[in-house]
Amino acid sequence: MHALVIVTHPDTQSLNHGVAAEICRGVMLSSGNSFEIADLAAEGFDPRFTANDLAVHRREASPSADVLAEQARIDRADALVLVYPVYWWSMPGLLKGWIDRVFTNGWAYDEGSDARLVKRLRHLRVHLVAIGGASERTYARHGYFGAMKTQIEHGIFDYCGAPVVTSELLKAQTHDPASQLDAARAIGRDLFTSSTRRDAAA
Repeated sequence: MHALVIVTHPDTQSLNHGVAAEICRGVMLSSGNSFEIADLAAEGFDPRFTANDLAVHRREASPSADVLAEQARIDRADALVLVYPVYWWSMPGLLKGWIDRVFTNGWAYDEGSDARLVKRLRHLRVHLVAIGGASERTYARHGYFGAMKTQIEHGIFDYCGAPVVTSELLKAQTHDPASQLDAARAIGRDLFTSSTRRDAAA
């Protein structure tokens, strides 16, 4: 089985990159599995939704080469792992733009003229690992978990049919990140074996 791990933090020494690396270490501990890390910031992915992207959505044009390359990466994967910092109670613009451009009509889903929806990513297991500066208690009090479920899990992945298996929130501001890195390694180790949803809000 193969995992695609998406990381969007511009600082390669950040906890985000450390968590992504430990998830991959966990994948390696589970025999026979492989991974690829896609560092969107380092690779210079352009998140801007262009006129061509709109034409793709309308089924009037073909996706550009960079979008096709990202879709091919996902097509090679059995699991998609998004590791991202929480910016303004949401995901970074780079990651949102990646989703906007890559999860196209005709590839992630089919939306026909008869308004019928075909979900095309039912085979893809999704794991969300958000890294925030506040505690889980603070996020829960302000409704962040509900927003995360609505915007990301339901609004994006359920629309495409991809089941969200993991939904974790790790705290960034800590003197000892060992527990976060241990949790990330466990996520990677269980990526292809766990049938039980891991949910930070549970």
